[in-house]
Amino acid sequence: MESRASKASNLLVAMAPWLLLLPAMAMVLLHPPTAAQAQAQPSPGYYPSSRVRAMAFSEGYDNLWGPQHQRLSQDQKALTLLMDSSSGSGFKSKRSYRNGYFGVSIKVQPGYTAGVNTAFYLSNNELYPGNHDEIDMELLGTVPGEPYTLQSNVYVRGTGDGARLVGREMRFHLWFDPAADFHHYAILWNPDQIVFLVDDVPIRRYGFTGFFPDREMWAYGSIWDASDWATDGGRYRADYRYQPFLAGFQGFKIAGCEVAAPSTCRPVPASPSGTGLSSQQQDAMRWAQQTSIMVYYYCNGRTKDRALYPEC
Repeated sequence: MESRASKASNLLVAMAPWLLLLPAMAMVLLHPPTAAQAQAQPSPGYYPSSRVRAMAFSEGYDNLWGPQHQRLSQDQKALTLLMDSSSGSGFKSKRSYRNGYFGVSIKVQPGYTAGVNTAFYLSNNELYPGNHDEIDMELLGTVPGEPYTLQSNVYVRGTGDGARLVGREMRFHLWFDPAADFHHYAILWNPDQIVFLVDDVPIRRYGFTGFFPDREMWAYGSIWDASDWATDGGRYRADYRYQPFLAGFQGFKIAGCEVAAPSTCRPVPASPSGTGLSSQQQDAMRWAQQTSIMVYYYCNGRTKDRALYPEC
């Protein structure tokens, strides 16, 4: 009898090309974009992704878990992750960094994907369990007729662990359908700021506030079941009648100072001047944070204890 892992692997082989043929289906399943979403994407005037070369997956990353749910293209430049009722899957960078630019192009699946979390993030949880730092970009699954949500988050010094949960979430309904095509999602983590970018448009800047991740981290990507909270606070859960759930990753980019790099190593600049954001980048970020696109900001969260967020 064929094993579960073998069945999953064969199914992944059969389904991977399907991920590239979904735009028409996605347009049927999702609402038309709002007027704000239909606006032309503004030019940020500066494109950090163009300063970093794309690499083969195996050059920068290794499998972390669920290898039977991963399919790597022949040229090693594209990876498909699969989640079904048996497992999800994830990968991790070969090296750790003390700052840098970390980006990847992602395409998610349309239709019923509630509870499915497709993530690209930085973390040191394996090195500091119970006291870790993390910087997240997560595409949260949805139900037909509703858009995907992109969540960004920052945890500092264990404040994302257990009862000490202190998340700094910002959530967006993007100005495009992330299931219709690949888009580039990036975290630019420097000693004085974190910039979250989508197709080089800054959607969020987290500055140095005294609560800032400053220890080495690795880059990760994954697909996993986050039914307890990902879609409408857990109201809609993963429904495995719709499995497998797929996510495509390509355009892997990493540039920064590894832990062992000399002190002369300089971070990837976030703007033409090298510090802060330019006025054009700030205008683009304000556009991305319009009320109709940004749907949650932790400083305005009614359930948040404001004493835990002095930056607010």
